[in-house]
Amino acid sequence: MLKYLLQSYPELFYVAIFVLAALMVVFSIPSIIFTSIKYGLFDTNDMHRKSHGNNISRLGGLAIFVSFTISVLLFAALVQFNEANFLITSCIILAALGLKDDVYGINTSTKFILQLIVAIILVFFGGFRLSSLYGVLGIGDMNMLWGGVFSVILIIFLNNAFNLIDGIDGLAGSIGIIANLFFGVFFAMMNQLAYAFIAFALVGAVLGFIRYNWYPAKIFMGDTGALIIGLVTAALSIKFIELSKFTGETTPFVFSAPAIAVAMLIVPIYDSLRVFTVRIFKGKSPFEGDRNHIHHRLERLGYKPPQIILLTAGLNIAVITMALLMQNFGNFFLIFFIIGLCIIFDFVLFYRLRIKDQKAILKL
Repeated sequence: MLKYLLQSYPELFYVAIFVLAALMVVFSIPSIIFTSIKYGLFDTNDMHRKSHGNNISRLGGLAIFVSFTISVLLFAALVQFNEANFLITSCIILAALGLKDDVYGINTSTKFILQLIVAIILVFFGGFRLSSLYGVLGIGDMNMLWGGVFSVILIIFLNNAFNLIDGIDGLAGSIGIIANLFFGVFFAMMNQLAYAFIAFALVGAVLGFIRYNWYPAKIFMGDTGALIIGLVTAALSIKFIELSKFTGETTPFVFSAPAIAVAMLIVPIYDSLRVFTVRIFKGKSPFEGDRNHIHHRLERLGYKPPQIILLTAGLNIAVITMALLMQNFGNFFLIFFIIGLCIIFDFVLFYRLRIKDQKAILKL
């Protein structure tokens, strides 16, 4: 009966997994907040980089993880999706890592090693591996080793990229919702039920969390939530690119899939590349925290978190729309066109900040 409904009305299951994931988070967050307050489960490290003076629980990611895991496992059985086991295993490892970091803190080397293990599990056991760069930088098909190495690096990068943009209320969650909502719709249109389930489960879980994370936040997602969102989004982006591969025998769902995937993730990708580059040019470690992210710069211009989310989400959606409309231009052109748009946006921010600083000096 369920399999018949799944084949005939998959939309019902997409809605069901979305609603289930959202409700589990909505009803579990108050208990997490209460427990955090009762037992003092707060991370007080890096207070110089935080915008909130009071202790607010960073364990919201635990609700996202549990909700996402339960939802995926329930629905994966309907489509006999064995890859879900490797994805959930990876999420469990990252959730444990994030939970430890959110409560007690963890050193960088341990975090990197565990992220490396998780990426290897996904790529070499779960099959989340790129087999080609589709001509980007002149690179076409890659063998299993080089494709696997590149995929591992990509997963680790995106994992940390979402962690880096989690600096103001609702930002990382909103960008995660946008990217995975597009992935979910595209996978549904491609009749890839399993991956659509994963995307909609994550969208539901994060949307349920946003209710408590919207400005002013009652709870943060912490490393647990940011790492889970980054990991799942990275895995889905790899599958989206692979399933849209042009083989000569079939017409792909979209052309220039790598460029479209970059467009979906442009906010964490560009922000991370930018801050890493700036830190290196200043002679600092690229992993040394600061307040030089795009959202921090928008804060300096006087924007509130909801306005910053509106600007960044609007930019994200605009870039995705342009990439879809221009997909026939090819990956190489589109990726550099998208990066060029971000550089222009960044230059506008730099110019406005410079004018503001000059006015402040003149008033002294």
